[in-house]
Amino acid sequence: MPKSDPAYDVIIVGAGASGMMAAATAGYRGKSVLVIDHAPKVGAKIRISGGGKCNFTNRTVSSANYHSQNPHFVKSALARYPSSLFIDMVERHGIDYEERDHGQLFTLNGAGEIIAMLRTECDWAGVEIRLNCSIEQVTPLPKGEGTHPIYELHSSQGIFTTPKLVIATGALSYPKLKASDFGYRLAKQFAIPVVPLRPGLVGLRIGLPDWTDLAGISLPATLSCQGYDWTRDLLFTHTGISGPAVLLVSNVWREGLAIGINLLPSIDAVKEVLALKAQNKELRPWLRSHLPKRLADYYWQLHPLDGKPAELPDDTLRTWAQALQNWQITPTGTDGYGKAEVTVGGVDTQAISSKTMEALTQKGLYFIGEVLDVTGDLGGYNFQWAWASGVACGVAV
Repeated sequence: MPKSDPAYDVIIVGAGASGMMAAATAGYRGKSVLVIDHAPKVGAKIRISGGGKCNFTNRTVSSANYHSQNPHFVKSALARYPSSLFIDMVERHGIDYEERDHGQLFTLNGAGEIIAMLRTECDWAGVEIRLNCSIEQVTPLPKGEGTHPIYELHSSQGIFTTPKLVIATGALSYPKLKASDFGYRLAKQFAIPVVPLRPGLVGLRIGLPDWTDLAGISLPATLSCQGYDWTRDLLFTHTGISGPAVLLVSNVWREGLAIGINLLPSIDAVKEVLALKAQNKELRPWLRSHLPKRLADYYWQLHPLDGKPAELPDDTLRTWAQALQNWQITPTGTDGYGKAEVTVGGVDTQAISSKTMEALTQKGLYFIGEVLDVTGDLGGYNFQWAWASGVACGVAV
């Protein structure tokens, strides 16, 4: 197998959001940078994100928008590269965008513009990109400058060497886009722990009888789990629930846990139900007036209340109304990596420097983006983590 010449200052594995951001940042600092990806095109996940419009960041970003076993890890990178700096780059490249609910920013003319921008930045920075290039083996050589080993990468396009190896391989979501577990396998090769993986920002499956009767119903709702709650649209599907509210709660849901669903987040159900009693009105028509009729009838079958409100004790009515605003359902699972937007878990951030993204026990080895145990909420936060972690690494290598 031919050997590359010369060696590169930095090799980045993964030509996605974080990889290209790190590459351009390092290239502008005068480093010779090679980006390797086994896919045929750069930025495949960017291209399909946001329904093809790419929710590239959010106006308001804080560590509270991220989930990790080490919740403070994201603070340094996010502080040094806030979303305003990425917005500045988007504007410099003349990309039109719009702001939607909750501070989400989307391109007006398609995600391809974000990919083109990153590719242009890499070109300007002198970055070399090799696609359709699979890595077969990574070997640390015993000799290197100072305390750094030299990493030898055996690939389908030759052998490449570098003292600084950056892993930006993403995660397991969207397997059709050539998602890979390479980053996790490499971490384990160097005895770096990996937090258990599971699908995130994904629909949840529900095993209640006749659930398919609810398919297609959508309404605003508040979903809660493990001390978190979000009010967004909830969509009932043939297999379970989806929509923004569900995608958000899926990041913190664990197998066996129940989620709470407030079907009427904008009213005080207890107050209204007790008012029905005072007015001697029926409860079921009231429920059908506040919820889609199919959902109201389904909920009533599960939680009927015999008798008119006027005939029932206040405590009974209060308990029923409170349950309506905290419907406890235990999902049977998720829709899997094929439908998941992200992967929860990843390379343990306790083993990574929050300032440089370098492994604490393996000099010259860096991990950025989704391969780390950092998962953002729905709304552009995962892209902002890709930009911020990529810049932090690009400055450090």
